[in-house]
Amino acid sequence: MLSLLAGVGITAVGPGGIFITIALVALTDLPPAVVVGTASATFVATGLVGAESYRRSGELGSRDGKRMALALSLTGLAGALVGVRLNALIDESTFSVLLGVFVSLTGVLVFYRTRYGTSESNFDVMTPRGTLGVAGIGAFVGISGGLLGVGGPVLAVPLLVAIGVPLLIAVGVAQVQSVFVAAFATAGYLAQDAVSWPLAIAIGIPELVGVVAGWKIAQSIDAETLTRVLAMLLLVVGPYIALR
Repeated sequence: MLSLLAGVGITAVGPGGIFITIALVALTDLPPAVVVGTASATFVATGLVGAESYRRSGELGSRDGKRMALALSLTGLAGALVGVRLNALIDESTFSVLLGVFVSLTGVLVFYRTRYGTSESNFDVMTPRGTLGVAGIGAFVGISGGLLGVGGPVLAVPLLVAIGVPLLIAVGVAQVQSVFVAAFATAGYLAQDAVSWPLAIAIGIPELVGVVAGWKIAQSIDAETLTRVLAMLLLVVGPYIALR
């Protein structure tokens, strides 16, 4: 059930995949590398399905959408490789603290989005400044994904919306980036024999069902209420993970 809800969150509002990592940390004794490697493997599949869904509904067809997806993905690749290397340098206690802080920060960002994300903005990705802004977000999200095993949309969507990108376009381009970031992160952890494929499959199947459902929700209803609930949940879960 948690995997299903995580999938819904990924394509409905962005944050969602982070709950896979939280569950693996809270409910298993897996080492940090296996947690991140296994979660990343599921995010490759969810990113592919999510990207195709948003391509079909048109969010990825615009010039702005394509440029953002490219900038996010290229810088995210480099960031993911850095994150994988950083993960090997931290112990389980440090990992839990970092994840808890990250979850709490994400909650703050999501809450910010619900309050200010719909305001008008002069953001233009076609300008050098706009492209650099998106590229910076991509690198940061890539490092976070490789280090902590969180899907790209969990942080990319709130950050993109915070700088003025429309919600559905932000969710759509974040799906594209998550494919590349998660694929490179998974490859890095595979080299360390740190991916549990049976667990990834068990998690991934209901997660994919949720991804399709989340896309349909995003296309049909106002997701602001769900986003506020999600923000509050992240703010509660974050400290729990950090202090457990």
